[in-house]
Amino acid sequence: MDPITVIAALLVAVGIVGIVVPILPGLVLVVAGIAVWAVARADATAWTVLGVAVAIAVAGTVVKYLLPGRRLRESGVPGRTLATGALLGVIGFFLIPVVGLFLGFVLGVYLAELVRLGGHETAWPSTRKALAAVGWSILIELAAGLLAAAVWAGALVLAS
Repeated sequence: MDPITVIAALLVAVGIVGIVVPILPGLVLVVAGIAVWAVARADATAWTVLGVAVAIAVAGTVVKYLLPGRRLRESGVPGRTLATGALLGVIGFFLIPVVGLFLGFVLGVYLAELVRLGGHETAWPSTRKALAAVGWSILIELAAGLLAAAVWAGALVLAS
């Protein structure tokens, strides 16, 4: 395997991990890895694979924001609740590396809903809905990243 393909594979792998552990821009890294390979190869196959990967990434990003967002609006969870969760997630990330992001987000959403709704009995179900939406968002992005990586891996197998 040539060094460019190894670098591309590392970028794709780090991108997949970055999707699951939202520290890095995962889908962007997956596409960047495929782009590194495509630019170095510079043939019709490479450009086609890159185009398909970009289309998958764009479609995944659009669906990632539309589907969970619609479910949240239907359940009545306001945007400011998610913003509070995101803010406490960032703070948590710096206080407790890696898991602090998740813990801070959950705590932020729960506290915002507790203040908004006035009790644990109503705040916790609302928090669960917000967490489910975020989970769906991660799964959609992961599916897009894995599909783009599979297209690239298929091209590697067919080209060799």
